Amino acid sequence: MITFSQATLSELSIHRIGNKLQDEFYVLSDQSMHLEDEMLKQLLLQYFLSPYEKVNEIYRFMHPNNDLNLNTVYHFAAEIFADGGVFHDNSKKLATYLFEISNHPKIKSGELYVAYFENVQIEGDLHDAIGIFKSETKESYLTVYPEQGGFGLKYEQEAININKLDKGCLIFNTDAAEGYKIAVIDQTNRSAEAVYWKDEFLKLKVRNDNYSQTQNVLGVYKAFVTEKLDEDFEISRTDKIDLLNKSMKYFKEKETFDMDEFANEVIANKEGIESFKSYKKNYEEEFDSPIADNFDISDAAVKKQAKAYKNILKLDKNFHIYIHGNKDLIEKGFDDDRSMNFYKVYFRDEQ
Repeated sequence: MITFSQATLSELSIHRIGNKLQDEFYVLSDQSMHLEDEMLKQLLLQYFLSPYEKVNEIYRFMHPNNDLNLNTVYHFAAEIFADGGVFHDNSKKLATYLFEISNHPKIKSGELYVAYFENVQIEGDLHDAIGIFKSETKESYLTVYPEQGGFGLKYEQEAININKLDKGCLIFNTDAAEGYKIAVIDQTNRSAEAVYWKDEFLKLKVRNDNYSQTQNVLGVYKAFVTEKLDEDFEISRTDKIDLLNKSMKYFKEKETFDMDEFANEVIANKEGIESFKSYKKNYEEEFDSPIADNFDISDAAVKKQAKAYKNILKLDKNFHIYIHGNKDLIEKGFDDDRSMNFYKVYFRDEQ
């Protein structure tokens, strides 16, 4: 859903946020950082963005009064998107605001990073994005280095593990009127003191619209067919393509999705249906992303997902067979004389 292979880090500001109830303070930087080291930029991209590759739930900003401009983070983000010149000043305002709402004694102090990215991909489209990240967990690291015919050893305390992002959000510059598209990371979201990040600081609601529901079902079903079915059943490549074609046909022809109807029409096998429903349930639990059993189908989501559905049968490096319809018109066999597999294809007209 979110990829960063084309992303660049354009600007970064770092501040330190203490715990207000512990009589700690905040420290604001005078200016944003100027990053010249390309390796450091790549490490920061990995630290900030790689955790989002497994994020599937998308949120939007909200406010109880239904006025988005009263959402503080939305307000400052919108100003940054409108005028990049206010980036650093607004990053300081975001840091001050986070300090003011950190009203739990167990909230950890840490560095706050506010970053501006270009060309981050979400749902197939490239957008600029504002990242807000907080680093709370520090670790110790050992470094080994050559020294006088042997090796020396030193350590660094209070260092950051770039593979463990504590808290973060990505605000994508799209759908501003609806509250933007937002992806969230919170590795401590099960503790009572941690709700301040998503609920009090960001004030988010799940984007549980027809687009996301349609996309999630198609994505889960595709993964089920291509990755899971082989574990439970003996199934040919042509049968897999047929199952994918049937699912896409269902979504293109129907106006509403019904889980039982979909399972009976597309999978049409009791054991297969139970396996799919179990796979769907595991997905919902792993990604904390519930999928409704009934919803209106989004044509835009179907069109986008159709690009990712593969109906190509690749045979060595010689042939590609595109299967769009009746799989019974293609038969697989084995030629003993040549010790090779073959496919027999039936058709009426050559075009």
